[in-house]
Amino acid sequence: SGIFSASSTPTGSSHSSSSSSSSDGEDSDPSLEWPEIHEAIFSTIAELGGNVVPKLNWSAPKDATWINATNSMECRTPNDIYLLLKSSDFITHDLEQAFDGCEAPAEEEGEEDEEETPIPYTLTLRKTIHSPTTSLEFRCFVRSRTLLAICQRDMTHYPFLPALLPVLRPLISSFLTTHILDTFPDENFVVDVYVPPPHRRVWLIDMNPWAPRTDPLLYSWVEILTAPTPPAPAPAPAPPTQTTEEEEEYSNTEDPEDPEEEEEEELPWQPEFRLVQRDDPEAYNFATPQYSAHKLPKDVVDAAAGGEWEAGLREFMGRWREI
Repeated sequence: SGIFSASSTPTGSSHSSSSSSSSDGEDSDPSLEWPEIHEAIFSTIAELGGNVVPKLNWSAPKDATWINATNSMECRTPNDIYLLLKSSDFITHDLEQAFDGCEAPAEEEGEEDEEETPIPYTLTLRKTIHSPTTSLEFRCFVRSRTLLAICQRDMTHYPFLPALLPVLRPLISSFLTTHILDTFPDENFVVDVYVPPPHRRVWLIDMNPWAPRTDPLLYSWVEILTAPTPPAPAPAPAPPTQTTEEEEEYSNTEDPEDPEEEEEEELPWQPEFRLVQRDDPEAYNFATPQYSAHKLPKDVVDAAAGGEWEAGLREFMGRWREI
C-alpha cells in the first residue's frame, strides 16, 4: 500500500507562479498546491493495479460512496480520492474533531499547551480486493485486553455460519491473543477481521476506536460496557506427587463417589458470538440504509438547525422555490 504523510507537502513557491497566473475562478485545480503528492498518488495507483481504497489516519470515507461513480470506495484517479475525502463526514471528523471524547493522560492533565500539537496526517492507499467474502468478516470488541464479544459485519443472514462457530470462535480468539491483545497501545478497542476459506488463517482488516462513533452492529454500547467481566483463567493443576504403598491402599479402600453427587464440570468461558438470524429485520434489509445519516444535503441540515424546525424549514423551502 502507498502511504503519504502531510510532512511531505511542498512548502516552496515552485508552483505559486502557475497558480497565480491561472484564473481566480472556482474551477481552479486544488492539486496545484501539492504537485509532488499528486504525482505520488498517481504513480501509486498505477503501481497497485490501477484501483485503490483510500484511508486517513483513523477513518475511511465509507459514508461518501454515494458520490462515487462506482458506488464504492474504489478509486482509479487522484481526483476520485479527493472527491471521496471532501464528501466524507468521517474524514471531516478526523480533521476537525479527531480527539473528541478522548481523555488526556494523567501526567498531562495539569499541563496547558499554548498551541495545540499538529497532527501528522497520513493518507494510506490500499490495493482493492475485488469480490471479498463479506459473510466472513467479523467485528471483535476488546475490553481491558480481553476479547468480550464477536459479531458479523455484514448484516445479512447466512445459513452456513452457525455450523462454523466451533471453528471461528477459537481461531479468532487465538489470533487476537497471540498478536494484538498484549501489544496494542490501548486496553479497549474494536478489531475487524476476515477469515477466508478454508478457515485456517485470520486477516486483520482494521482497528477501530472504543467510542460511540464505532458501530456496535448486533450489540449496543450499553451491553458491551455493562457486560460482566470474564473470570480469570484457572491456575494450572499441580504436578502429581509420588505416594507410598500405604497411601495407595488407603485410597483404594475409600468408597467410590456417588455419580449423582458429582458436580458438573464448568465449561471454560468463551466470548459471545452473535450472528444475524433468519427472523432478524437486518436479514431482509428492513433497517435504515448504512450511513444514511451522512447523505443529507448541507442546506437541509442547516435548515433543521436554524432555530425552530418549522421556521428553518419554511425559510429553506422559500429559497428552494426561488431557485
